[in-house]
Amino acid sequence: MNVLVIGGGNMGMTYAEAIAKSNFLTSGSLMIFDKSQEKQAELRANGLFDVHECLDTCLPEADVVLIAVKPVHAAALMDEMKPMVSSEQLFVSIMAGVTIDTIQQGVGTNKVVRAMPNLPALVGLGMTSFTASAHVSRLELAAIEQLLDTTGRSIGLTSESEIDASTGISGSGPAYIFYFMQAMMDAAWKMGFSKADARLLVGQTFAGAVELFNSSTLSPEDWMAKVASKGGTTRAALDSMDDNNVNALIQEAAYAAFHRAEELGKQTEGKEATHG
Repeated sequence: MNVLVIGGGNMGMTYAEAIAKSNFLTSGSLMIFDKSQEKQAELRANGLFDVHECLDTCLPEADVVLIAVKPVHAAALMDEMKPMVSSEQLFVSIMAGVTIDTIQQGVGTNKVVRAMPNLPALVGLGMTSFTASAHVSRLELAAIEQLLDTTGRSIGLTSESEIDASTGISGSGPAYIFYFMQAMMDAAWKMGFSKADARLLVGQTFAGAVELFNSSTLSPEDWMAKVASKGGTTRAALDSMDDNNVNALIQEAAYAAFHRAEELGKQTEGKEATHG
């Protein structure tokens, strides 16, 4: 199998490196393409994959094409790719908001997988949701799941609506965690801790809590009950959050991301229809 990654940015590089260091490709080659000469030099220095300056030297040779460019560049890229695409090639897109139909129309083929990774993929702890067009076989889908798992974990979904919903949970979710962490660090500073101590206190607290959650079948509510005792410090904090509707506000934030993902998909479809 020959795999081509288009785009050498953070996510493109992350997947290329993860694939190169895994056992996914027992034979075949891993290629990467980026238009930027500066990026090409950086990719060559990495030494893990074949770097290409032009699509016509790599795209026709690829069995699987992973598109990792910004959605704003999607239409122009697909126009360039379309004359070189064969019906047997499988396209995997991690472009936010770009629908399967848009990609099928754009590159002129039916085998498309749409995936939504998240930032922890950078450290091998990513959560990627994905769904596929009806033309992708079960065997091909199993291979793509293995490819996506090189950066962490993946979950197959049945519809693109679920991909948009997962954007509001796992795709954008790390930012919610960082937001909460920043608030706790701000509180620590106000209590007199240095920035270094605040970072350690908050970072280790989150790491420990996540490990506890992942190492058991207990729910977050169960763990809260173990920490909070009636009349204690933790109960005072949780009561304050409940009084200020923090739970509801977090849910609203996740839905805001979900609805924005839907809007972006509609906008991209509209631009593709106009462009075409």
